[in-house]
Parts: sequence; C-alpha cells; structure tokens
Amino acid sequence: MGKYTAIGGQALIEGILMKSPEKTALAVRKPDGEIDISFMSGKSIRERVLILKLPILRGIAGFVESMIQGYRAMMISAEKSGFADLEEEKKTEKAENPPKKSQSNALMNTVMIIGSVLGVALAMVLFMLVPSLIADGLAWIFRTEFSPVVISSIEQFIKLAVFVLYVWLVTFMKDIRRVFMYHGAEHKTIFCYEKGLPLTVENVRRQTRFHPRCGTSFMILMILVSLLFSIAVQLIFPGVRRIVWLWVIVKILMIPLICGAGFEVLRICGKYDNIWTRIVSAPGLWMQRITTKEPEDDMIEIAIASLRACEPATPDVDRSIDQQETPDGENNDDAEHL
Repeated sequence: MGKYTAIGGQALIEGILMKSPEKTALAVRKPDGEIDISFMSGKSIRERVLILKLPILRGIAGFVESMIQGYRAMMISAEKSGFADLEEEKKTEKAENPPKKSQSNALMNTVMIIGSVLGVALAMVLFMLVPSLIADGLAWIFRTEFSPVVISSIEQFIKLAVFVLYVWLVTFMKDIRRVFMYHGAEHKTIFCYEKGLPLTVENVRRQTRFHPRCGTSFMILMILVSLLFSIAVQLIFPGVRRIVWLWVIVKILMIPLICGAGFEVLRICGKYDNIWTRIVSAPGLWMQRITTKEPEDDMIEIAIASLRACEPATPDVDRSIDQQETPDGENNDDAEHL
C-alpha cells in the first residue's frame, strides 16, 4: 500500500529542513558533532489569506515563501555548522585585525544579497534573453520563420540544456556535493516515513533517493509548462515575440502563472502513481541523478532528526493511495521510475 505525505524538505549546509503541515524543523550538525534542532516560527501566508489556498495561487504563494524560508534556513545552517566562521577565517587569516563576529555576519549578509541580485540578473540573461537570441539566430541561418510551437520548443530546449549544464558543473564543488548528499538523505527519509517503516539509519539507507515531489522536478516542470504558456501567448498575440524587449517582459510576467501551474502538476504527480504521472515526473527524476547523491550515515541521522522534530501528532500520511513499489533494499532506478 502506497502513502502520500505533505512533508517536504530542503538540504542545507551540514543540515536539513523538514516541513510538515504543523511545524518546520531544522537539524544541523554542529562543529562538535552534536545535532542542533531548531524551529522556524510563523504561519504560512496561505493560512492567513484564504484566497491563497486556491489552485495556482497557492503555488505562487508557496514558491515565494519557500524561497524566503530557504534563504533564512541556509543562513542559519551556515552559522550553526560553523561554515560561515570557517569561510570568514579563510578570508581573514592574513589580516592583522580580523573583523568581529557581528561584522563578519553583516559582511556575509551583504555578500549574499549582492550575490542574489547578480544571480537573478544572470538567470534573466541565460534563461530569457539568450534562448530567444539563439532561436532567432537559427531562424536567420535556415532562412525561415519558425512556427510558435517550433520556436518555443527551441527556446525551452536551450533553457533545459543551460540548467542541466549549470547543475552538473556545480556538483564538482565539494561543498555543493555535500549539500546534494544531504538532499539524498532527505528523500530517503521521507520515503521511509511514507512506507510506514521505523525511522532507522538502516531502513532509510535502503530507500531510493529519487522523489517525484522534489524541487528539482519542480524546476524541470516549470520549463515544460512554460513551453505551453509560450505557445499559447504567441497564438493569441501573433508577432509579440518579434519585439525582444517586450517578449522578455512577457516571459517575466508569466513566471507566477508558470510557478502556480507547475506546483499543481507536481502535487498531482506526488500524490498519484500511474502511467501519466510517471511520464510527467520522468524528466525531474532523471535530473535528480545529478542533484541527489548517496548520503553517509551521519547525514541520514540528520534527516531522521529533522523529520522526527516536525512530525505531526497525527501521522501525516494518506494510506488510501495505491502505488507500485520495489521491494525494500532495491534501488533499481529503471524499475521504480521511467
């Protein structure tokens, strides 16, 4: 009997965030080896504003909240794990007067903000402007005018290629690779919980690290959903794509709708297991071969601690949904996912 749970998580620096309908918990490995458990307070905006519980709108609100909460959780994990202090020591080990801790935190916050702004600007160039320019270049080379379906497909393929290449390249960074290992531990632990097995390192280790409700799958779904939106807009407003600056603005304005629609599709894929949801989930599950890595046992301990800390009083598991599962102990990717 398969199970569906609303519990989700995020890999952090030497830690994991787990979120259930009742609470959000962070488990971080401190420099002395102990596991620090903390909670993030505050009700979701979707609980305070009823209209944001509606389909599409709940996806938009959830995406914004997850970005804000994820950033906060990452900063907390960097501080508690000692990563922030270690990075600051590397930068100031040659300085005669190293900055105080408060100054170090302020500097790190400033650097993170600047990096975020530059990251958004780079993303706009790579995922909005460059694909359009390349598609126009191909049309010029072949001396033809592509249909909305063809031109949109080319753009989305370029976006997908850029995204996959970027994620693959960052896996060569030691710190990022460890985050991806924690990502794998998070998925394995949630699968163990959904199967109703005791949360032990041994049971968690046997689970697959590929989950259909992963944020990686969401990013891939956004690219696929944006293909449909792009085609629809070009059919409704012929010629809008020929004005590059206007087309970029239109794509920016479509982002909330794409996020909302992608969230609904991801929600369905995580709740039901049939041929259609497997086909839709397949690209995201393939991508998780890059964004998740097999975790070490101490990482699994962190994932278990964070899930236990956020587990609701009434188990957050719907046991009414039938799914096909591979036997415990098997990690057969082809058998479990398309």
